[in-house]
Amino acid sequence: MLFQPRRQRRVLKTSIFLLLAFAALPGRAAEKARLRVDDYQIDAELNPHAHSISAHAKVKFTALADLNTAIFELHNGLKVTKVTDDSGKPQDAERLAADSTVRVQLAKTLTKDSSTTLTFDYDGELDSADNSPVQGLKLASIDDETTYLLYSGRWFPVSGYGINRFTATMHITVPAHMVVIGSGPGTVNDTPPPAPKKASSGSAPTSNLTKTYSFTWDKPSFPGTIIAGAFQEFKSDEAGVDLHVFFKPTHQNLGASYAETAVKEFTFFITMYGIAPSSTLRIVEIPDDTVPAAWAPEMAVIASRAVTEKINYRLLANTIAHQWWGVSVSPASLDDWWLCDGFARYSEALYVERAAGQAGLEEAIKDMSVGALAYDTVPLATIGKLDMFSPEFQSLATDKGAMILHMLRWVEGDQKFDQAMRTFAANFAGKSASLDDFQTIAEKNYGDKLTWFFTQWLNSTGAPEFKVKYTVYRLGNNAKPVAGKERPPGFRVVGQINQDLDLFRMPVELKIDTDGRTEERKIDVVGTDSAFTLETFGRPRRISIDPDNRVLKNSTDVKLRASIQRGQALVQQGDLAGALLEFNKALEVNKNSSLAHYRVAEVFFLQKNYQAAANAYRDSLNGDGDPRWTEVWSHVQLGKIFDVTGQRERATNEYRQALQTNDNTQGALDEARKYMQKSFEQPKSNG
Repeated sequence: MLFQPRRQRRVLKTSIFLLLAFAALPGRAAEKARLRVDDYQIDAELNPHAHSISAHAKVKFTALADLNTAIFELHNGLKVTKVTDDSGKPQDAERLAADSTVRVQLAKTLTKDSSTTLTFDYDGELDSADNSPVQGLKLASIDDETTYLLYSGRWFPVSGYGINRFTATMHITVPAHMVVIGSGPGTVNDTPPPAPKKASSGSAPTSNLTKTYSFTWDKPSFPGTIIAGAFQEFKSDEAGVDLHVFFKPTHQNLGASYAETAVKEFTFFITMYGIAPSSTLRIVEIPDDTVPAAWAPEMAVIASRAVTEKINYRLLANTIAHQWWGVSVSPASLDDWWLCDGFARYSEALYVERAAGQAGLEEAIKDMSVGALAYDTVPLATIGKLDMFSPEFQSLATDKGAMILHMLRWVEGDQKFDQAMRTFAANFAGKSASLDDFQTIAEKNYGDKLTWFFTQWLNSTGAPEFKVKYTVYRLGNNAKPVAGKERPPGFRVVGQINQDLDLFRMPVELKIDTDGRTEERKIDVVGTDSAFTLETFGRPRRISIDPDNRVLKNSTDVKLRASIQRGQALVQQGDLAGALLEFNKALEVNKNSSLAHYRVAEVFFLQKNYQAAANAYRDSLNGDGDPRWTEVWSHVQLGKIFDVTGQRERATNEYRQALQTNDNTQGALDEARKYMQKSFEQPKSNG
């Protein structure tokens, strides 16, 4: 995997982070649902050593139109052995691997609004991404070390993923040494083991002790995730939060610090949005071979790589925020998905503002702006036509959705915005919601129509690129005093803001640096040319447009970072040629970008084109030095290249220069010290 230092990885990580909320939805997902699952009763026995599951699932559902065939998604690694109706009669079931579905032909037509129950018996092995409903991504795995069955893994028959709210009772049987974590109140019972097998000569008798964990979630939501393994549990009841941290033994010393941070974030969101669906929260660690994070009722799941002494509080905040945006309030359709992931993303930014101040918020907003414009080709209001796992869908739902909230906050003001968010969370708790529902509440709190705002940012694409021109006039000494001020203004500024979107309308802040104090003005920008006149006391030296990034806008920096983000996404997909094209687009914006040169070098290094990689690392060192970590890591990577090409003396010189930077971003100095002692060797390919 390419090295991605933390600050520069944020936007890409956010795109990947969406995997926790989505799972691949077949193309038909945007079609109108024909059934609604109401409840699951699931009995599952897990055999981690064999990576297998044997399950019995009763699915109660209601027809939303006259129904002859019931279609459910199910992981392709699972084989359905029998399907029966509510009277126990076998039903014809067809397995379609192409879209990971099971189609059950009902014995008779189920009329609209009528309910029935189908019972599925199925089994199979879940130990790789080979048969995943999302190609190449492992979302369900049964293993001795850790078992995770994510709702997105379709380890039980699913309909209307992420849209269809349901209740569930689950009985999960596992080996006695494992702990099972799920949604809702849980109980555990020892289950009698089968008769021990007769021991062969010289061996001890075998014993298959098991336990059955039971969980019930009786409020319609998405209680479809189960995790099992050997964990160290840390408990906290601080601030009235029933918090449980389940970390692997190697991370047990971090439980207290993560619990402290989680309580702060959970209680912060309570002050913002009101009570959560439950006062219980379980922070659970999962392996690094799946998504970076996931959520379910009462569960915030994070991958091992995020469990470090330096807490990734942004990822944790985003995951916890889904207790409100996802568990409690969920999208009514795929087009409304930003009401879940965009809201969680902006909740993360709000907590960053609380924890790291205005500077922290500005950094988060820059990340979101790049993500919002990286794939801005489809209006956010119609993203349901996109593949849910496409970078376009993820970028729009998460980052553009979050930026819409950030801009709404600027338009309404903090107090009205906070009240709108709290009212929305309260009015739609335990329900699905649409854009229209949110807009109605936002307008009521604002006191006026906001059609212009939502139409502009949800039904259109693109963002303005502001330019300002102005003339400064000195006012005469006979200027009249301004009421309440010590002296009259000394200068008048007559100017114009230009941008390229004809239908654009937004209030925009101007920051005027003068030879005295700095002054701010709010200007209504309407159309491509907006004139303004303002007066200042000191002589204006410089005027900045939207200095605090309250409006989503294009700029050379955003264009550069967006190209780099697209390139990194292509690298993750294995399209190195496409990645190089995107990185070169970034260099067209800024030929001295150290980051763009560094990313080009990474691709060449992966291709073992060491001369081209070395040239690009040198270009990175000779670039603008932004971000700072490109210096230390360019030296480290050059050292590796010299090692691979048998030039040990030159390699140690590069490692030495890396050490002289005293920059240990992502363990760069540790890496340099390691290869000062022993030469780097390129790992052998598997093929």
